[in-house]
Amino acid sequence: MKCRDIIKELSGYLNGESDGTLMAEVERHLSNCEDCRLVVDTTRKTIHLYCNSQPAPLPDDVRGRLHKALENRLRRRPS
Repeated sequence: MKCRDIIKELSGYLNGESDGTLMAEVERHLSNCEDCRLVVDTTRKTIHLYCNSQPAPLPDDVRGRLHKALENRLRRRPS
């Protein structure tokens, strides 16, 4: 398994959806590749932080600009 393959299989690996053989191949690669271990660890931590945090409230002026931009975008969409 190559680094490129790890990236392709990252989601399934982190979600535990990959089959046992693929999981073993990923684990074997990670045991020998510091770069991929860093990618997997960083992605895992990012998911954990995202899933366990509350969204920050938007300031009113930012919310207003966002709504206006979305409305403009929707008006320009072809029917």
